[in-house]
Amino acid sequence: MVAAGLSAANYRHLAYDIPWMPASETQIWQVEARIELTAQGGPSQVWLTLPPAQRGFELINEAAASSGWGFAIDPGTAQRRAHWTRRDVSGNQALFYKLDFAKTDEQNLFIDAPGTPRTPLWEEPFDTAVTDILNTVMPVTADAHSIAVQLIDLFRQPDQNINLLLDQFRVADVLTRIIQTAGIPARTVQVLELEDGRRRMPLREYIQVWTGELWQLYDPNEGPVPNTQNLLLWQTGAPGILEVVGGRNSRISFSASSQTRSGLLVAKEKAGDLALSLYNLPIAEQGMFKLIMLLPVGALVVVLLRILVGLKTSGTFMPVLIALAFLQTELLPGLASFIIVTAIGLFIRSYLSFLNLLLVARIATLVVIVIAIISLFSIISYRLGLVQGLTITFFPMIILAWTIERMSIIWEEEGPKEVFIQGGGSLFVAVIAFLLMDLSIVRHLAFNFPELHLVILAAILVSGRYTGYRLLELKRFAALKR
Repeated sequence: MVAAGLSAANYRHLAYDIPWMPASETQIWQVEARIELTAQGGPSQVWLTLPPAQRGFELINEAAASSGWGFAIDPGTAQRRAHWTRRDVSGNQALFYKLDFAKTDEQNLFIDAPGTPRTPLWEEPFDTAVTDILNTVMPVTADAHSIAVQLIDLFRQPDQNINLLLDQFRVADVLTRIIQTAGIPARTVQVLELEDGRRRMPLREYIQVWTGELWQLYDPNEGPVPNTQNLLLWQTGAPGILEVVGGRNSRISFSASSQTRSGLLVAKEKAGDLALSLYNLPIAEQGMFKLIMLLPVGALVVVLLRILVGLKTSGTFMPVLIALAFLQTELLPGLASFIIVTAIGLFIRSYLSFLNLLLVARIATLVVIVIAIISLFSIISYRLGLVQGLTITFFPMIILAWTIERMSIIWEEEGPKEVFIQGGGSLFVAVIAFLLMDLSIVRHLAFNFPELHLVILAAILVSGRYTGYRLLELKRFAALKR
């Protein structure tokens, strides 16, 4: 198994130019747009606006997936648009468009220079409100950037004029039009915030203001956006993102996956030709497999620490699931959340002992209680502004319920000392597994070289044959040594 795994991984490295080290790679973002609609019968047409050319992202490949639909690229608009057509279609339909971008170090989101700025026309009483706002802002500003910053700050504390405008316009639209009224080129844009492994992502609305040399990006609620490394500009005005004729209930969502490979074009083509490559899966499933491929690493940690070291854990592979949750929550917030939920669950479980419930009913009760605890914890964390507390939902609730049940039984049969030994052992193993699974090189090798799992399997099989003393058992021989 070791020979087969290393040989297959080395062949993938040599034949498909996939490097061993993640640091030697170039980042590639795969973005997939998923369009869903209900066709009403008869002819249907769908237009999807495609991202413009921009610094920071180099488009290297794009493709559409739409069985039974005709497809073409429409270049005759301000931005390119993907165009699907079908003569007779009814029922639910799903269309996909996938783009591959090579990431560069530049941060400017757009490379075009603006034309002559247009001055919006305001009807009364909006014209008077805009004039009052500009009279307030202009004396304390010096350039386009300061005007945008002052306007955004002003809209955080709305007065009568601002409330009048917000009743009629969205905040991004009204800010853009006020900046244009001041004679400064500005536009409302749709931006995709790229996050590796995310599915069902929406576009976010931002403002771009021409500062004389480049387009500066602003969050209409927060102000300037200093870091645009992972922001993909998707739409800069007309036309809209999605247009559907002959259908209803249309919606669009985006999935993103980050890949790190060298030889952008060649490696992409070779990886596409490899039948057993995980890159052939849809992007949403790729994000899921990036976590699944780390499970064997956590399983190996459990095997080594239990068989060779002799640590006790509450449940055989429960620490692996906890470590997987830590990858989503980060280590310290995850530890705190797990300990709080488990402690509260043990307290409530002690009361359930007096009800003499059957096992199945007791576990089902604990599942409901765990869900209630997590819900309450999330609400309190959100109200207190602790965003990390919301990530507690990544913990497997059934496993938490079983853990509380097992610890409660151990407490009754063997005492609290054994509970702390097994609970502490579980958390220790989970932390060690998390630290290993969170390494960038481990993530890279696990996903890009799945053949290496044969090596992990071989190590597990060899460890499973071990029948000697465990390290923690050697303390029994301390008296003999003396």
